[in-house]
Amino acid sequence: MSTSTDLAAAHGSQEQGQGQGQGQDGGERLDVAASVLALLADRTRLALLHRLGAGEADVTSLIEACGAPRTSVSQHLAKLRLAGLVTTRRDGRRVVYSLRHGHLRRLVDEALNVADHQIGSLPPHD
Repeated sequence: MSTSTDLAAAHGSQEQGQGQGQGQDGGERLDVAASVLALLADRTRLALLHRLGAGEADVTSLIEACGAPRTSVSQHLAKLRLAGLVTTRRDGRRVVYSLRHGHLRRLVDEALNVADHQIGSLPPHD
């Protein structure tokens, strides 16, 4: 199953069965979560999602935010769009990107918080 299919299925199963961590959907949820985390494991995609967490942006703004070449940013945005993690809308000739939902913004923020703790040798906490 492809990542975009996995993620689309997860969105549907989340709406149908909030809180199902075990049982028949538990394995599927774990597979989809692993797919999301795999997409976040790329530095450029993580930078793009972090920037989009602050609000919608066009490709030019995203290139500036992550410092990657235009072709690379476009390819990563295509992957994120196909996976259903970002949405697009037209604004004249520009395509404007945004995060699909706040869960993703919070996930990126938490990953960066973990990095802050490791870099700064901060004590663990809940």
